[in-house]
Amino acid sequence: MKPKVFITRQIPEAAIRKLEETCEVAVWKYEDIPVPRDVLEKEITEASGLFCMLTDSIDAALIQKANKLKVISNLAVGYNNIDIEAASEKGIKVTNTPGVLTETTADLTFALLMATARRITEASDFLRAGEWKTWSPMLLTGQDIYNRTLGIIGLGRIGEAIARRAKGFNMNVVYHNRSRKPEAEESIGLTYVSMDELLQTSDYVCIMTPYTNETKNLIHAEHFKMMKENAILINTARGGIVNEKDLYDALINGEIWAAGLDVFEEEPVPLDHPLLTLPNVVTLPHIGSASISTRSIMAEVAASDLLKAVNGETPVHLVNP
Repeated sequence: MKPKVFITRQIPEAAIRKLEETCEVAVWKYEDIPVPRDVLEKEITEASGLFCMLTDSIDAALIQKANKLKVISNLAVGYNNIDIEAASEKGIKVTNTPGVLTETTADLTFALLMATARRITEASDFLRAGEWKTWSPMLLTGQDIYNRTLGIIGLGRIGEAIARRAKGFNMNVVYHNRSRKPEAEESIGLTYVSMDELLQTSDYVCIMTPYTNETKNLIHAEHFKMMKENAILINTARGGIVNEKDLYDALINGEIWAAGLDVFEEEPVPLDHPLLTLPNVVTLPHIGSASISTRSIMAEVAASDLLKAVNGETPVHLVNP
């Protein structure tokens, strides 16, 4: 009898076919609607493998309903949507998809930095609204990127990839991390600094740290007061790392110049969120890794690790060894 696998969202067909070779596969039929809790509770009772998204809350109560589950394969690098401790207690392996999306997310992060600095979205809306009447010397002027200082908080794979892109713009790159990375400092040309020094000296502050209990509200009012008035904050890591109310206040009060956000504490972000009212905030719907190639590879990596776990093997990207 084939083991049962439940997939919580429509994914690339190649990954589904891979799973169907040896498993009985059920897929939630919608791509843009999350699987309801009651459906997930029903499916997890008989599934040997769960293929889920970062939008799915796989909490302890849900995990307790799993009778045959061997693996939870998460289509993301982060896994704060899963109760790892509860899964480990039941002997359920948890996997993620690191490495695959590094360069794609770095591309998006630097694109967001550039769009925010040069007011690209605001300028496009200005033109389309028929407000462009003539050329003017200071019309929609933004911030330079070349030769400025970029501060990266959290120097993982993606952080290093962003630093390499910044060096192509002749940026001075400083970073703060739990531990120093001498090899990256030497190979890329980075400088390790304290959090306070990074905030005080950077023209751009890029958040790249994982979301944990320790990093919740990591950046708050006190930090915005340290930053330059022309500073720009970029967050493509996770919502909740930056205190959104404090960010709004900092932007309104002119403590920093602008922000570019791909992530929010609540997703999808409510349309009445105060940050969405500000012209100097560029917003995206959590598309950091959203290239066709990367998402397809992520799905196949997640499927491969799920199959390994279902067959009693050790997955390559095991979160809870």
